[in-house]
Formats: sequence, C-alpha cells, structure tokens
Amino acid sequence: MAQTFDVSYASAALAVSLYLAMNAVFQLFVGPLSDRYGRRPVVMVALAIFCGASLGCIISSSFEVFLVCRLLQAVVVTGLVLSRAAIRDTCSQDQAASVLGYVTMGMAILPLIGPAIGGSLEAQFGWVASFWLLFGVGVFVFALTYLDMGETNLHQTSSMAEQFRAYPELLKSRRFWGYCLTASFSAGAYFAYLGGGAYVGREIFGLSPAALGVYLGAPSLGYIVGNGISGRFSSALGVNRMVLIGTVLTCLGLILSIGLFLFTDAQPISFFGCVCFMGLGNGMVLPNATAGMMSVRPHLAGSASGIGGTINTGGGALIAIGTGAILVPGTSALSLLMIMLASTSLSILTIIYVIKRTSALEIANPQS
Repeated sequence: MAQTFDVSYASAALAVSLYLAMNAVFQLFVGPLSDRYGRRPVVMVALAIFCGASLGCIISSSFEVFLVCRLLQAVVVTGLVLSRAAIRDTCSQDQAASVLGYVTMGMAILPLIGPAIGGSLEAQFGWVASFWLLFGVGVFVFALTYLDMGETNLHQTSSMAEQFRAYPELLKSRRFWGYCLTASFSAGAYFAYLGGGAYVGREIFGLSPAALGVYLGAPSLGYIVGNGISGRFSSALGVNRMVLIGTVLTCLGLILSIGLFLFTDAQPISFFGCVCFMGLGNGMVLPNATAGMMSVRPHLAGSASGIGGTINTGGGALIAIGTGAILVPGTSALSLLMIMLASTSLSILTIIYVIKRTSALEIANPQS
C-alpha cells in the first residue's frame, strides 16, 4: 500500500505556492543556459532530473522528502520554455507564431483530460499511480528527445560571462517589454478568473460541484480554438495584428458579460459563456506575443522565453492573489469582471505601443 501523509490544508497550499515559485525560478535560468550550452543538453538534463524526482515522490517515506521531490519536478517547465525557443530558432517570427499556435492548441487539451485521468488512477490504484504515470511519460519523452531532437541553437555564446553581458541588449528593448507586458496582462485576466471563477459559480449561481467543474472549463475550449486560429492565420496577418485582434475580442466578451449582469437577470452562461471569449483571445495573444518577444533579439531567444515566462507567471500569480483577497462573501461578479476587463484593457494599450514602436523603427531603418 502506498505511503500516505497527514498534512494540513495550509501545508498543502504552501506546497502549491512553492511549486509555482520553483517553476518561475527554473524558467528564469534554463533559457540563458540553453543560449550558452544549447537547447538539447539542457532539455536532456531537465528531463533526467524530472524522472528522478518523480521516482523520489513514489518512494519517499516522509512528507518533507516528498515535497522536495515534488518541487524538483517543476524543472519539467524547461520543455515548455525551450520548445518555444527551438521553434523560434528554426522559424521566422510570423512562422514561429503559427507553429506555437498549433503546439499550444495540443497542449491545451491536457488540462481538460488530466484531472479526469488523475482522478481515475487515484480511485483505482491510489495517489501514487499518478506519479508512476508521470515517471513513465518522463522516460518516454527523454528517449524521444534523445533520439529525435537535434540542436537548434547554432549561435551559442562562448561563456556565461558573455551571455550575461548580452542581457542589457535584451532588457533595454522596449518592444521586448511591450510583448512581455501584453502577454502578462492578457494572461492576468485568466489568472483573475482562476482566482474568482469558482466563487462566482458557487456563491452567486449556486452551482453544484459537478456543474461548476463543467463551467470552469469554458475558457479552455475557447483557448484551443484561439490557438487554432493563430496556427492558421499568424503567418498571413503577422503577430502584432493577431495580438491586437485577440485583446479586443477578450475585451468585447467581458463588456458583454458586464452588460448582461447590469441589464438582465444573469445566468451562469452570462458569465462563463462570455469568458469563452477570454480563452479565445488568449489563444490568439499568447503564442503571438511569445513569438514577438523571442524575435526582438533572436540570438537570445532562450533567455527571452525564460524571462518572459517568469514575468507572465509572476504577474498572473499576483493578480490571482489580489482577486482572491477582493472576492469576500457578498461581493458581486461585477468586481471580478472589472478586474479582468482592466487587465485586458492594459494589454490593448501595451500592444498598441509595440505596434507604434515597430513602425518607428521601420521608418528609422527601412532595410532592417
């Protein structure tokens, strides 16, 4: 029988927070390492650590050991960061956005089916079964990467010192920060939803746990469609135009929801249905903004992907925490919708700035 650990809800919440923090730390460092040493070796080492950590979770005899191994599993975010960088290494900016759209569309399916798979495994075999599955998947991906992934970074720096000296070139770029903030504010609306969507469903609409679970998945469906649109049209329309369209669609969906709450007898579809537009918009914004931030300085694509991912995760987490603090008993859904609308409105302003900055640079250097 698998070992069980008696922990409080506070300890469990702390473990989740620490895992997200480790996720952000790994994102910050694996990008620069891959710019220096190459994408392939960094991915291979990260997958090996993930497999070892998964095995450690299975055989751990105390919660403390389990927690350390669980935190080390966060290194798997390396695959997310460096797959984006590898795509940018081999594609132009607009082509990268298109490929990222298709890749992310496939990735978005997993959050829909993952909880069901995990729940079924736990019911049949206990909690440890999920970690055996993670270990098996990790070994499979390690083998696939070893056999199939070639090195895509053909412009590696000669030392980490040279790597860090190149950082100001990236961090001084106003377009890089514009793309990062656009992605962060757009994702921030979703993080706010994560912090308050369950509250709206339970406290305002009185949904059962089963119905709430179905409704909470609404943005994921929109996100899948949005990524499909990115895959289909980013190469033709360009990343900036796609991002602008995505942010505007999100705003319109939220404005529609606010109108329904103000002028009609609001139903669950008034909130969760309109939030689908947010998922749709994010599916158009995030792959294109990511491709944009990695294209500002292509030779630092790994660093850009890692730093951008950290800013995105950290900013979104802060918005989610703030949302949770605001939504106390008696608060209406309008408070959550206004937070989401404010975040998305900021993303419109930042992408407009990027578009103007890009035009100014093209005028100053028409042959670039």
